Amino acid sequence: MQKLAKDTLTARGADYFEPRTGAVSVPIFQSATFRHPGQGQSTGFDYSRCANPTRTAVENTLALLEGGRYGLAFASGMGAISALVKIFKPGSHIIVSEDLYGGTYRLFTRYYEMYGFSFSYIDTSDFSCIESAYTTKTKALFIETPSNPMMKVTDIQRCADFIHSKGGILITDNTFSTPCFQNPLALGSDIVVHSGTKYLEGHNDTLSGFLVHSHDEYEQELRDAQMSEGAVLSPFDSWLTLRGIKTLSVRMEKHEANARAAAHWLRQHPKVEKVFYTGFSDHPQYELSRKQTRGDSGMVSFYVKETAFIRSILERVKLVLFAESLGGVESLITYPWEQTHTSIPEEMRLRAGVTTRLLRFSAGIENADDIIADLEQAMA
Repeated sequence: MQKLAKDTLTARGADYFEPRTGAVSVPIFQSATFRHPGQGQSTGFDYSRCANPTRTAVENTLALLEGGRYGLAFASGMGAISALVKIFKPGSHIIVSEDLYGGTYRLFTRYYEMYGFSFSYIDTSDFSCIESAYTTKTKALFIETPSNPMMKVTDIQRCADFIHSKGGILITDNTFSTPCFQNPLALGSDIVVHSGTKYLEGHNDTLSGFLVHSHDEYEQELRDAQMSEGAVLSPFDSWLTLRGIKTLSVRMEKHEANARAAAHWLRQHPKVEKVFYTGFSDHPQYELSRKQTRGDSGMVSFYVKETAFIRSILERVKLVLFAESLGGVESLITYPWEQTHTSIPEEMRLRAGVTTRLLRFSAGIENADDIIADLEQAMA
């Protein structure tokens, strides 16, 4: 078959139809167990914690979109990251982007540190910080790019070359950009992480997480962790995610357009001190972003001039919803200081730029003028 464009791949997925019936929508195989044809024989599906046909379909679709050989689907992004840590041994050191999702910090620090792992949280957009943080025990770099919520961009290729020269691996959280705008595996990353709850599913109604990679030596270990911990994506949620991915390409175009409009409007507002958006030509890593991505996602963060403005804005928005999460069809506004990043120590939050004056905005797919009008009345 001809090589297909990204928007065709997202619309069709890995399975064009179900071969036995011709159904163009992958069926929901809502079964916990599967009949064996005979002793020592299997259809390839035995028990849904190990594998389920609907989950396999969405795993194959993510692998296809990211250009990887293997995809694994989990009940949440945190479930995916927890399974990922299992490929390392206690005593391993991992360098991590400092302005990352607070739940990832909590998982690493509260749980895996007591099992002998160590983590350094640094500004990975500054390559000298990576070099300084490296030790002989460093086994991986874990980067978010663009980062959450400060929208910093890390050089994926440079990070890959560096950590590979040291015998380690690069892990890239691609939640913000999605496979539509960025493909870390093609830039040298070893494993890609997604919170599928966000843009992939796209409708704020399903939790999911994914790992995508092409390493034979990690595949069985990751599968064993997935099966043993049991944090697998259910058949119905797998189907919802597959359905969401079908419109991912067109949604990302609208998210991006709305975020750009909102970012430029916010930049002119008298109550706004600074706007963080990768699409601005004066963004510190603008040229790098143009080099390794094909778009700017739908995420914007901004400082208001006074902390006192925060409560008023959050209580006055109507169309834009004050809620955690991002990437859905509805526009959302979040207060990282008290919500997504509250698990991170105050000193580290402030060092990363997550202050009491920061708001994070996720542009939905509504009309851009309506979004801006709502922000305007809320900030009046």
